[in-house]
Amino acid sequence: MDFEAFFEQQLQSLKNDGNYREFAELERHRGAFPNATCHNGPGEVTIWCSNDYLGMGQHPAVLAAMHDALDRTGAGAGGTRNISGTTHAHVLLEKELADLHGKEAALLFTSGYVSNWAALGTLASKIPNCVVLSDALNHASMIEGIRHSRAQKVIWKHNDVADLEAKLRALPKEQPKLIAFESVYSMDGDIAPIKEICDLADKYGAMTYLDEVHAVGLYGHRGGGIAEERGLMDRITVIEGTLGKAFGVVGGYIAASSKLCDFIRSFSSGFIFTTALPPSVAAGAAASVKHLKNSRTERETHQARVAEVRARLDAIGLPHIDNPSHIIPVVVGDPGKCKFISDTLLKRYGIYIQPINYPTVPKGTERLRITPSPVHSIEDVERLVSALEDLWTQCELARAPMAAQ
Repeated sequence: MDFEAFFEQQLQSLKNDGNYREFAELERHRGAFPNATCHNGPGEVTIWCSNDYLGMGQHPAVLAAMHDALDRTGAGAGGTRNISGTTHAHVLLEKELADLHGKEAALLFTSGYVSNWAALGTLASKIPNCVVLSDALNHASMIEGIRHSRAQKVIWKHNDVADLEAKLRALPKEQPKLIAFESVYSMDGDIAPIKEICDLADKYGAMTYLDEVHAVGLYGHRGGGIAEERGLMDRITVIEGTLGKAFGVVGGYIAASSKLCDFIRSFSSGFIFTTALPPSVAAGAAASVKHLKNSRTERETHQARVAEVRARLDAIGLPHIDNPSHIIPVVVGDPGKCKFISDTLLKRYGIYIQPINYPTVPKGTERLRITPSPVHSIEDVERLVSALEDLWTQCELARAPMAAQ
């Protein structure tokens, strides 16, 4: 077999369909986010699609904690957590995270992807005869964890509690059950009916596994996520989160009972055989979590900026998915035009928004996923909306009915 020819053919197929992904080579400016230098593009740009939702990756308290830890302890952790890589910084961060979610314990992983893959994979494989009931739009990391477990899997319609109950009712009463779902879904920005899912879990004796990666830091009085905002953290068996989005650093974690966390720590290959996060990263994440527990300024400004962008898009009739979260998906509906708009925004206007095409979203729903932050200025918003309006007209794309008002 000509392997190189096969690779080339597959890549060309992606390009022909408008789904080939190109990376902008960005260098963020410390203390000046969302500004960055694009080294393979126009130079200075404004980032509008970052998951560093609150700009905490630039926060002085986070940077100071990382510098201090680096100077005190050096660069790496020294190994896996089991061998020599459990540092004081890891233990302190796990305590901060357990406290954030009102749980007995927390367990760190190297990324949100790994935490889902490892925790779900271990729970579903080790609990005898476990069946996982998975929301149809769960993240790839959750799907991979469930698949890796080889446990029985039942997929229920997205955010449809009636379908979930029908699936639960059809299972044997004594069979161990685990309901896996997210709070904020990152592509459409919709939010799960967490209380109703917990009610069904209680009724049918199921565990609940809630992915809060797009909500931690952003919602709740102390940034504990949607479950905290709705007073439901105590009803969730496992809360999974990330340190790489609103907290601005990197890493993933679960928060749960002491025994459950110890169980994952003791049996998960994804934890046991992975080198631990550098202590400086753990220290920076702990500083971010601690700051957002005590400061609501970032969350309040963030929500105000999201509302401002939505209002401006409505005023010019650009179609975006209406949802209660901070994610603004502007639907283009054509992969070629979506990529063209993204490329032109970068080259002509110095605005970076990565196009979201198939397979991340279904064909025909291609979009620009806009994530305003509290550090975007009103002038940034003006430039974004003006550029989108120009390109929408140039591409002859449909507008929302209110544009005719």
